[in-house]
Amino acid sequence: MRFGGFVPQGWRMDLVGVPVAEQWPTMLDVGKRLERAGYDSLWVYDHFHTVPIPSQEATHECWTLMAALAASTERIRLGQMCTCNSYRNPSYMAKVATTVDVISGGRLEFAIGAGWYEHEYLAYGYEFPKASVRIRQLGEAVKIIKQMWTEDESTFEGEFYRVDGAINQPKSLQDPHPPLWIAGGGEKLTLRLVAEEADYCNVAGGIDDYTHKMHVLDQHCEDIGRDPATVGRTIHLESIVADASELDAVVERSSGQRGRTPEEWANGSMTVAGTSEQVIERLAAYREAGCEYFVMYFPDAHWGDTIERFAAEVIPALS
Repeated sequence: MRFGGFVPQGWRMDLVGVPVAEQWPTMLDVGKRLERAGYDSLWVYDHFHTVPIPSQEATHECWTLMAALAASTERIRLGQMCTCNSYRNPSYMAKVATTVDVISGGRLEFAIGAGWYEHEYLAYGYEFPKASVRIRQLGEAVKIIKQMWTEDESTFEGEFYRVDGAINQPKSLQDPHPPLWIAGGGEKLTLRLVAEEADYCNVAGGIDDYTHKMHVLDQHCEDIGRDPATVGRTIHLESIVADASELDAVVERSSGQRGRTPEEWANGSMTVAGTSEQVIERLAAYREAGCEYFVMYFPDAHWGDTIERFAAEVIPALS
């Protein structure tokens, strides 16, 4: 089993009240705590505006943070959940990712998806086509990115993208390239693309939905002649670990920063909150369903102790 944790960057309203000048030190401190605690990877989101509604609160840009964290950490791997394909030309994105991999000494996990946050698209001037179009765009982008990572020159003529002799030097330090994650659970198109191109899949949601989607992915792999065991299975969840006497207070503060009631947050399909024993029991079900990599968002990352408690009490029980 492998485990990653998110660095707060503002998207989930998790830097509210932190002065701007203190936000980077806060993010870096969380990243170093994740590294000290033994997590395999740290993660940030690729978004421009806060959620659940756009606001004037800070949201720091994903790939700028990737470069900064690459230069400021030593061992921990670096991921994004997930790069929105529509926000950057794929040949440019391949170059950015390679540079971050080199800066980090070969620690990049590259995750990408078709995008979904319509307000963000329109506010920043991006077209927001229907989901099937965005997924076809993602499919072309992945092919270009992999060409850029592995060939001396990339040439591609598609429905949406075109490159003609694009050069990407230096290549990444990882051979043949950084691990490629494709995030999303669309059963007909996205999971088919995962089967065709990805090293890892990533989905989010409850155990029943996760189990079903893994069966769908297995079938896509079998349909194209790929061994399903060669696709890494991952899940993105939110978690709090606290003593029973403290749990309600931590949940209340965590839900409040998201503009939700404690009941709404605690009962969400992505939420795993409780004592260490309760969290272990919930996550064990995902492990039994084939999950091998948990990417966890801790709402109390910079003001609570879930990072350390999860590492000390939950990870050993699941590993």
